[in-house]
Amino acid sequence: MEMIDKTCFLPKALVLLSGGLDSSLVIGMMLKQGIQTEAINFVTPFCTCTKGFGCRLAAKTAALKFRVPLKVLSIGREYIKIIKNPKYGYGKNMNPCIDCRILIFKKAKEYMEKAKASFIVTGEVLGQRPMSQHLKAMKIIEEESGLSGLVLRPLSAKLLEPTLPEKEGLVNREELLNISGRTRKPQMQLAEVFGLKDYPCPAGGCLLTDQAFARRMADLLKFTRTPTLNDIQLLKIGRHFRLGDIAKVIVGRNEQENKRLLTLSKGKNAILTTKGERGGPVTTVRGKTNNDTLLSAAAICARYSDDKGKDGIRVMGQEEILNPPPISEKELERLRI
Repeated sequence: MEMIDKTCFLPKALVLLSGGLDSSLVIGMMLKQGIQTEAINFVTPFCTCTKGFGCRLAAKTAALKFRVPLKVLSIGREYIKIIKNPKYGYGKNMNPCIDCRILIFKKAKEYMEKAKASFIVTGEVLGQRPMSQHLKAMKIIEEESGLSGLVLRPLSAKLLEPTLPEKEGLVNREELLNISGRTRKPQMQLAEVFGLKDYPCPAGGCLLTDQAFARRMADLLKFTRTPTLNDIQLLKIGRHFRLGDIAKVIVGRNEQENKRLLTLSKGKNAILTTKGERGGPVTTVRGKTNNDTLLSAAAICARYSDDKGKDGIRVMGQEEILNPPPISEKELERLRI
């Protein structure tokens, strides 16, 4: 007699998994109700959760903990387009939170249909994020992404209108929660129930909410018609200086950043280093390079070199040695992004 796979009759949820505490908890909540669960993680260049592979690694760790399948998708290039002109504007800095969520939900809906899931689940908490986690924003995001009634937020569900999966009996509303605001205590207590320990990024993080990074991002969008992911990666490291509208200078702050600058700038930029043995920063010029920009970059490089450029600054791949005096502090601050 042929065995029947009973799982094909169970409802299936697709969880938006960042790898943080909240999104990890809702996986446990769905599994506790006997609901088939799959997770999806969206990778952007702006996550601040963890080092290394960041949110992607945290999401994989959570998926392994609960033994659920995980799909990882990159939305970097599409995200950059949104940042340039978000329909619903920015938050305090350069964070287009509502437009970001709409993009993520649209992509999740596409995958939900492929995965044959019945609804979307998120770890969102009502009132936790000022721009995107209030009732009006949540409604806009669902409508714009074509997911009205299909987004379950288990941590705050009892404070929200019942979703379609609740109305249809796929999810037991009585087992859902009524958490709101920025408190973390209920989630931490629930983490103990599910055996979650050493969870990363308890409150999440986005570089676009950081004032210094947002300033660099605004500068990039102002002077670069079509930013690339390489451009975005450069924003995360070094000291940045603007030489008018034609070039930007980036100076490494330590050995790790120097190596990263060499990797990201290879074949794309003029690279300057100190000629002396005492060491100094890798300095890269992104944009148009001419004698004036190279001299300015060399003066900045000299300022941060151990020998203050005494032995000269060399342009990698060229024989000529540049010997400008270190840039003044006043001029340095004028150019700083």
